[in-house]
Amino acid sequence: MVFNGDGILLLLFIVLILWTGTLTFFLLRTIAHYNRLTRDITKHDLTSVLERILQREQELHLSSKKLEKTVADLTHDGAFHLSRIGLVRFNPFSDTGGSQSFTLAILDGRDSGLVMTSLYARTGNRWYVKEIRGGKAQGVELSKEETAAIKRAQPIQETI
Repeated sequence: MVFNGDGILLLLFIVLILWTGTLTFFLLRTIAHYNRLTRDITKHDLTSVLERILQREQELHLSSKKLEKTVADLTHDGAFHLSRIGLVRFNPFSDTGGSQSFTLAILDGRDSGLVMTSLYARTGNRWYVKEIRGGKAQGVELSKEETAAIKRAQPIQETI
């Protein structure tokens, strides 16, 4: 059998028609399959279901972005709240019994705040307050009890 130019074109045309028919068959079968999957679940077809899923995903993405910004803002603002407390009890005088004196450190997330010290003696009670910025006293020296109270108020650093 000898093929001329017309015969090859005819053969190519037949192969193309068969190929198009095969692809159309599989495409229609796939569409019918996906429509069967959504038939009892929803009144909508697969395209509208997928579009709703994509729309919901975009809404959730925007919502999560807003939540991330809110959390970042709250974390930033939280650094300014007094949230760390350290307490040290001690006995500064030998003539009093027990550890009735104390030092209280109240700090924020930036280790700024104040240290209050109460010295109890039989003749009275004295209070001292010192300003703390960045974990350091401003213009005054700290006693060892005040330093210990600041250290207790600071979070424990975990090492990896």
